[in-house]
Amino acid sequence: MRLLLASTSPARLMLLRQAGIEPETSSPDVDEEAVIAAVELAEGRTLAPAEHVLLLARRKAADVAARIRDSDPGFDGLIVGGDSMFEINGEVLGKPHYPEIAATRWHEMRGRTGVLHSGHAVIRVEPGQRPREAHAVAEASVTFAADVTDSEISAYVATGEPLAVAGAFTVDSLGGAFIERVEGDPSTVVGMSLSTLRKLCRSLGVDWPSLWNRI
Repeated sequence: MRLLLASTSPARLMLLRQAGIEPETSSPDVDEEAVIAAVELAEGRTLAPAEHVLLLARRKAADVAARIRDSDPGFDGLIVGGDSMFEINGEVLGKPHYPEIAATRWHEMRGRTGVLHSGHAVIRVEPGQRPREAHAVAEASVTFAADVTDSEISAYVATGEPLAVAGAFTVDSLGGAFIERVEGDPSTVVGMSLSTLRKLCRSLGVDWPSLWNRI
């Protein structure tokens, strides 16, 4: 069974590889800010974090699914899209991109608990059949150590790791030492809940072991 990851996220790719899956990858052509702005304007409200990540996950998967059906009519497998965002104290934190923003966030986050929202969309594509989709949101709470020092924050930001990840932290790399507790599926914090993904695949008639191609 082929699995095509509609993402260029190194974390999601690594996660699937660690789970025994070597996916194909394709970058979705989705203007995330424009998508969210259009929906919020049409509905006259701000999307909740869970709605936000699910909408983008579905759009990413749908974009890649439409293109693969045109470019590879014989494709028989799954298209997986995902999106994540971190919420703490009612504020949604995306990728900081700049060192000063990442440092400020870490000074504010230490000793506190936030929630990582992760949207998942899986599309079953088969030759001659209409695509079928399953989707869900997984959430995990993350508690940061209260004793993280200013020098540790500076050193962590200087590595560049927190600049391009939602919430300015990782749990599976350098940032893991500054996180005291994760409640929920730990892989959610990495970028994709494997337990949620397994359930979605099963709902589409695909057994998780059939995706293993690295063992």
